[in-house]
Amino acid sequence: MLSISCTNEVTIQFLSRSSNEGFARNAVASFVAQLDPTLDEIGDIKTAVSEAVTNAIVHAYPEDIGKIMLRIRLYSDRSIEIYVKDWGIGIDDIEKAKTAMFTTGNDERSGMGFTIMDSFMDKLKVVSKRGKGTVITMRRRFSPRLGTTL
Repeated sequence: MLSISCTNEVTIQFLSRSSNEGFARNAVASFVAQLDPTLDEIGDIKTAVSEAVTNAIVHAYPEDIGKIMLRIRLYSDRSIEIYVKDWGIGIDDIEKAKTAMFTTGNDERSGMGFTIMDSFMDKLKVVSKRGKGTVITMRRRFSPRLGTTL
């Protein structure tokens, strides 16, 4: 039986400022580049991370600035795990929040964040506790590339 192991990981913590959303996108893209993903795969990952981090910025800390932790793990089967954690207000009803077009934000919010994350990743898990924060875990396996080794 083939064992799948974590081959590399990085953890970054930053403040919930909108200017850090682009930083998070690019940090993930730079880190996963060592797996030699396609440009489409990189675009998908950047979009999913953007949605997760933006959710934390907008919804977890609506009145103030808080911390966001981003952890990226690479695995021997060419898969990645992206973990976005905040210590904000939490989500009352995760299933409702995952419904397309639902938002607790203002009229500028589309309510499509979780739908977009789910469509670009193989797996999406959301755990939240009111007053304690939210953890979003996303997984994606990259397509095999000829001559690629870890």
